[in-house]
Amino acid sequence: MEPIYEGSPISPLPRGAVVTVGTFDGVHRGHERVLAETVRLAREMLCPSVVITFDRHPASVVRPESAPRIITTMKQKFDRFAALGVDVVYAVRFDEARSLTSASDFFHEIVVGVWRAGAMVSGPDFRFGHRQSGDVTLLEELGARNNVKVQEVELLRDDVTGEPVSSQSIRDALAAGDIVAATRLLGREPEIEGVVEHGDQRGRTIGFPTANVAAAGDIQLPADGVYAGWYERPDGSTHRAAISIGRRPTFYTDNGLLLVEAHLLDFDGDLYDEIGRVRIQEWIRGQLRFNGPDELAAQLKADVATTRTVLPG
Repeated sequence: MEPIYEGSPISPLPRGAVVTVGTFDGVHRGHERVLAETVRLAREMLCPSVVITFDRHPASVVRPESAPRIITTMKQKFDRFAALGVDVVYAVRFDEARSLTSASDFFHEIVVGVWRAGAMVSGPDFRFGHRQSGDVTLLEELGARNNVKVQEVELLRDDVTGEPVSSQSIRDALAAGDIVAATRLLGREPEIEGVVEHGDQRGRTIGFPTANVAAAGDIQLPADGVYAGWYERPDGSTHRAAISIGRRPTFYTDNGLLLVEAHLLDFDGDLYDEIGRVRIQEWIRGQLRFNGPDELAAQLKADVATTRTVLPG
């Protein structure tokens, strides 16, 4: 599955498509329910399943001063769509001009005009168009006038709290370091993906070398702390890891860079410049400041032991 960006050529679709529209940040369990119905209906209608999303979070354009941090990068979203069986992802350019497009115009221009949709799938809380003025009621009216079947998917609620599963609830769980809740809402472990950068190698000097994974600047990271999890390499191999997220209070009292550092257990090799994927499984402890490298090394040894217990190998 290759994403298509707005403006790129699209092959003719003689049978139209089954589409769904949304930001899909996190591609969480609620999103997966919508996507599964989109794929199912497309197969039933013998046509492509198409996810129409945006090339950035709309809030970053509409209200940049209060835009939420994102849960997944574009690449992570696209990978997840492919894993769920989506045929095509169409990334709409979201800029100031697009933010002014009415719900009706968006439907006619993109859903019908570009994709000749025969059906559209949405959740009950779906909103679209300028100032999110369009809702499911309007969508059904537009669908009826344009011969587009509108399929509404039931809202998914969290098994524990009973609240709707949402991207914001996942952001809140991550910010609180509640990996159990974030995992439950996502339907999988939270992931951080980025290039492994060259650091100052302080970890190596005390016997605990780390992969410094460069997370996107607008990503919602879990709360500062040490976690047990997994490091996945581009070749598909997976390694247990003790993962630190924070600003290294032992070495920097203030203004330290926010880092994601993964110490791979039982691994000796070069990870620099590869794209690493870190999966967070369990909270171990908060960030602490130690009196020096020896005290820090002793705690890291304990963190590795805890990781081995949490993730038996």
